[in-house]
Amino acid sequence: MRRGILLAILAVCLVGAGVDVFWPLQRDLRRFDPVALGTLETTMWQSYYGRQRIALFSELAEMLRTQYQFPWLRSYLGAYHGAAAAFTFKEGKQRSDYQKALPALQAYFGLIRNTGNIGFDAQRAAALELEWWIVHRERDRYPSGALGQACAEAAATVYQVPVNSTLQHGQLRAEAMIIRDTRAEVGDVTEADWTAIASLLRQSYQALHSAVSGASIMPAPVQAPR
Repeated sequence: MRRGILLAILAVCLVGAGVDVFWPLQRDLRRFDPVALGTLETTMWQSYYGRQRIALFSELAEMLRTQYQFPWLRSYLGAYHGAAAAFTFKEGKQRSDYQKALPALQAYFGLIRNTGNIGFDAQRAAALELEWWIVHRERDRYPSGALGQACAEAAATVYQVPVNSTLQHGQLRAEAMIIRDTRAEVGDVTEADWTAIASLLRQSYQALHSAVSGASIMPAPVQAPR
C-alpha cells in the first residue's frame, strides 16, 4: 500500500514536471516591464563579462519567469540553454567556433516559442541572435550601424513586426554595448558606466515595448506536447 502511494505521488510529480516544461502555453510575450528588463539585462551583462556562470544562469531564469511568464521548471531549462549558448560563444575565436552555440540557442528560442503567443520561427530567431553576437564581437569588420541593425532584426523576428519599428531598440542596445566595450578596452567598466548602460538598456526596451504593444501579432497555434 505504501509503495503504491509513493509510486502514485511520483507519477503525479512527473506529470506535473512534464506539463511545466513541455506543455504549449500562450503567454503574452509583449507584456514585459521595460525598466525591469533593462535592469536585469545589465546585471546579466556583468555576470557574463565576469564569467559568473551560475549567476547568469540564475538571472536568466528570473528573467524568463518574471518577464515572459515561464513556469518555474521551464525557466531553469531555458536558462540552462541560454547560459550554455552564451559561454560557448564566449570561448569562440572564429565563426566556426561561434556556430557551436547555435543548438543551445535553438533550444532556448524553441522554449520561448512554445511558451509564448507569437508564432515566430525559432530556428531563424536563433540564427539572428547568434548573428548579432558575431557582429558585436567583430564590430570593426562591419559598417557603422550594423550592430544596431542586427539587434533590430533579431527583435523583429521574435515579435513578428517590421524591422524599422525595432530599429530604435537595436540602436540603443548597440550604444550600450559600445560603452561597455570601449571602457573595458581602456581599463575597467566603472559603476558610473554601468549606470549609463542600464539607462540605455531601459530606454531600449521601452522603445521595443512601444513598437510591439500595438502590433497585430498572429498567435502561435496550439500544438500537442511532445
